[in-house]
Amino acid sequence: MKIYQTNDIRNIALVGGAKSGKTTMAEAMAFNGGVINRRGTVEDKNTISDYRDIELDRRNSVNTSLLYTEFGGKKINILDVPGFADFQGELVAAFNVVEAAVVVVNAQAGIEVGTEIAYRNSNKLNTPLIFTINHLDAEKANFDDSVNQLKDYFGGKCTVLQFPVNQGLGFNQVVDIVLNKLLTFKDGKCEMSDVPAEFADKAEELRMALVEEAAAADDALMEKYFEDGDLNHEDLTKALKLAIDKRDLFPILCTSAKENAGISRLLEFVADNVPAPNEVTNAKKTKAGKELKCNSTNPTVAFAFKCDKDKSIGEITYLRIYDGELTEAQDVVNSCNQSKERLSQILVCAGKNRQRVEKACAGDIVATIKLKDVHINQTLTTPKNTDDVVTEIVFPTPIYYVAVKAANSNDDEKVGAALKELCNSDHSLSLENSRELRQVILGCQGELHLNTIKWYFENQYKLGVNFTAPNVPYRETITKSAEAMYRHKKQSGGSGQFGEVHMLIEPYYEGMPNQTKYPIRDTQEYPLEWGGKLVFNNCIVGGSIDARFMPAILKGIMEKMEQGPLTGSYARDIVVNIYDGKMHPVDSNETAFKIAGRTAFREAFKQAAPKIKEPIYDIAVTVPTEAQGGVMTDLQGRRAIVMGMDAEGKYTTLKAKAPLAEMNRYCTALSSLTSGRGTFTMTFSSYELVPADVQQALLKAYEEAANEEE
Repeated sequence: MKIYQTNDIRNIALVGGAKSGKTTMAEAMAFNGGVINRRGTVEDKNTISDYRDIELDRRNSVNTSLLYTEFGGKKINILDVPGFADFQGELVAAFNVVEAAVVVVNAQAGIEVGTEIAYRNSNKLNTPLIFTINHLDAEKANFDDSVNQLKDYFGGKCTVLQFPVNQGLGFNQVVDIVLNKLLTFKDGKCEMSDVPAEFADKAEELRMALVEEAAAADDALMEKYFEDGDLNHEDLTKALKLAIDKRDLFPILCTSAKENAGISRLLEFVADNVPAPNEVTNAKKTKAGKELKCNSTNPTVAFAFKCDKDKSIGEITYLRIYDGELTEAQDVVNSCNQSKERLSQILVCAGKNRQRVEKACAGDIVATIKLKDVHINQTLTTPKNTDDVVTEIVFPTPIYYVAVKAANSNDDEKVGAALKELCNSDHSLSLENSRELRQVILGCQGELHLNTIKWYFENQYKLGVNFTAPNVPYRETITKSAEAMYRHKKQSGGSGQFGEVHMLIEPYYEGMPNQTKYPIRDTQEYPLEWGGKLVFNNCIVGGSIDARFMPAILKGIMEKMEQGPLTGSYARDIVVNIYDGKMHPVDSNETAFKIAGRTAFREAFKQAAPKIKEPIYDIAVTVPTEAQGGVMTDLQGRRAIVMGMDAEGKYTTLKAKAPLAEMNRYCTALSSLTSGRGTFTMTFSSYELVPADVQQALLKAYEEAANEEE
């Protein structure tokens, strides 16, 4: 195919709510550009965009697909992004590599969760938006209501550039404000005629409002508008491109992707009004702050924003070229780990169809295969410019956690490898092998996201896996002083084992004075990696325990603190005073004193009014104001303490402190309470004592589990 120069490239993401018609629209775009000669449908499972097994099985997008179309001498790269909230990682990655997003709105449903998520992320990344109201051929389509919702939710920047003449069944006509023409769509073609008299006044009113808004993007155009009272088509197109790029204006267009109505005009609008990669005002930067100008004569800078696997060709790496060119057989450097790579093939993707090209220019989005060591968020450069590392994509933090264990312990290694592979291709997942909880913890974006992981294990990896709620990282501590002693004595022929330790333990708090009743010879403070401190005081007088055995006693105590006496959780914030003991001239050794120290600590701990502490998190829950009451009631049922609230527009943010133990599956409950519109963040705050009834329940559960193991 033709090699497109930077000026002739446009990059867009198709985003919006699930079932808004994005995949059907991408199919129609490819068809109108002649990339495919027959349009597939989601129902028939033959679109070029939804081609992966999981997507064919579920009939909805799970991964972002890269495709392109050719229109008006331009190459338009299209990223078809999943619409469900759980796949936000795909959305964020797409927004990072395109110049604009086309937000597809279902004319029957109006603003949906996916619409709001797309808008919020576009604000964070300063991504220009174009709205297209789709499904205007549906019986219950309501263009005016959809427009009013857009303006209500997203403000006055939402500007009508087209309005339908005959929405509903049989829809095929719109009045185009920019062209000032009536457009009639038939078999994917567009016929232009004069605006009918009955719509002339409305069209003129909208056009003058558009001209005034667009002209404000440029001082020279605004001056021309003031002088002439209008802008010609060329100036209006220039003004629109500037206004869209600066996010001063969000155009609203009309389409029916299913009937291929309005798609050719949408493509024309994108080609004319979305800036080329080298024309944007918000240029991509390197970590060092250098702007990447998308100049093909500069040294190569290509950014890996997505990795995928194909059954026939293996691993595919998707690259956005920010500077220079990529050519077949080119040697490049991974600037993040300094490994050398060779680009065996440059692929232009039309979904599942891929075509080799000799090279691709700055601004283009392409794929390559069989790279040795390149992952998402890494940059490929030449040896001359390895400092040009592109700023990384900030993926959403997981909000739903599960413990993962192979159903058959013989498959542990295979399950671990599969989890790592899934996390490498989806950075909105997280994986932790928790030594404390003795579990492998997988973090994801919600229950639907987890269900896709289950699908992969069942259908792709063919492995049985159990997913359970993670254990809670409790802490154990004491609330009063207690003394205990333990004598370890073992004789079985030859040298034996003997060690006796007397200790006093006390609660530790920050800034406490040395108040033990025994004289302290030596003090050591140990900040614990799991939080809190252990203060170890040597109070031995008269040599009843040799100093060389003190490290062994400390080691025994630390072993017990790593697996606390109450529930096996970490212990913290304790002062240990070793004040007496006994040795044997032959049988005393480090092992004996380690065991004696560990056991004496356990006995003293149980007598020191031990308590369990639980992790408390700061919760910020943003919900539609009308759902505030139900969400607050639910939080209080989770032992949360509401600290305050802030209102902004149609949303209220509730701030609360809540125990982690009560927040399992909270994202599912919040979604149910807010119809999917609620979002939340959790940040660790502190450890606090659990209520007495909760402690009793935890002790009972731990005892039962221990009995079952026996």
